[in-house]
Amino acid sequence: MEKINRFMKCASLKLRTMTTEDEWLYDEEPHTSRRKAILKAHPEIKELMGYDSNIAYIVAAEVLAQMIMCYLLMDASWTTIFISAYVIGGVLNHSLGSAIHEIGHNLAYGHAHPVKNRLLSLLCNVPIIAPMAISYRKYHSDHHRFLGEENKDVDIPTRLESYLFRHPITKIIWLIFHPIIHALRPFYKSPKPVTGWELINSGVQLVVDLIILKVFGVKPLVYLLSGTLMGLGLHPLAGHFISEHYVFTDSGQATMSYYGPLNFILFNVGYHIEHHDFPYIPYNKLPEVKKLAPEFYEQPYHTSWLKVLWEFVFNSNHGPQARSVGYHIKDKNINGELNGHSNGHLHAKEE
Repeated sequence: MEKINRFMKCASLKLRTMTTEDEWLYDEEPHTSRRKAILKAHPEIKELMGYDSNIAYIVAAEVLAQMIMCYLLMDASWTTIFISAYVIGGVLNHSLGSAIHEIGHNLAYGHAHPVKNRLLSLLCNVPIIAPMAISYRKYHSDHHRFLGEENKDVDIPTRLESYLFRHPITKIIWLIFHPIIHALRPFYKSPKPVTGWELINSGVQLVVDLIILKVFGVKPLVYLLSGTLMGLGLHPLAGHFISEHYVFTDSGQATMSYYGPLNFILFNVGYHIEHHDFPYIPYNKLPEVKKLAPEFYEQPYHTSWLKVLWEFVFNSNHGPQARSVGYHIKDKNINGELNGHSNGHLHAKEE
């Protein structure tokens, strides 16, 4: 276990802020070494790399389902609008968000067809209302390239976030507004020039939003936007945002997977160690990675995103400050200083 886990070590953002800058050295994102070791032991995994264009049919069905919901909710009460947004719209829009993640890796049509991948991501974006597909792809590539690097990995909360949101009530507020915070953070933490595709994304989405407003009215538009904010905020599915790269064990594991039924809805995003090990393997083949190289996937894992959210809110050691940060600390062993997080709801194979 130690031989495998050594590829995954990290510290928490809290510990990062408590130490001096010259104690830290960012070497490489932790999955680079794992990838090399896994492929050396199991070269057959290369056969899983590729793409799966069938995701386009799933995306089209989900977008159609959201348009049908818009039609059905045209004359609904506001209570029905918001309940439907949380229970139905939030699930479908979060699923489409996960599809955007998948397509952002060119896993729908392959790297030889970037335009087709971008256009499909624009279709995913339709019910989400806010234009985000292209910007997400641009910044998400840095999340993989610089996983754990505090400034370049924009998934890492700012130090201000880690300071302000420490109490259970403020952490709930952070979760509620997480979609907005997460969307805006790249633009003030590590901004990049706006691309032509981002302008296209914004233009297309504006036209689509106006069409939805004209055809269905205000209530369906509110339903779709509320579904985005709720589904990516304080929602059971949003537990994956916390489960993926927050420090839950004393071993300082940089990435954690979730193995549970909700993977079906979010295109296997729970297979997160597997995904970071091999970001060019499509979602439907990620479980095969674990089967082919089981000795590399014996780390602790999550089985409930609801439990993840509960611990995030009510464990005093948790919160934005518990986000994993990649490290190489010179002449210092931090394994015993990683906040003492409980791993009561985590699971690991016995050695």
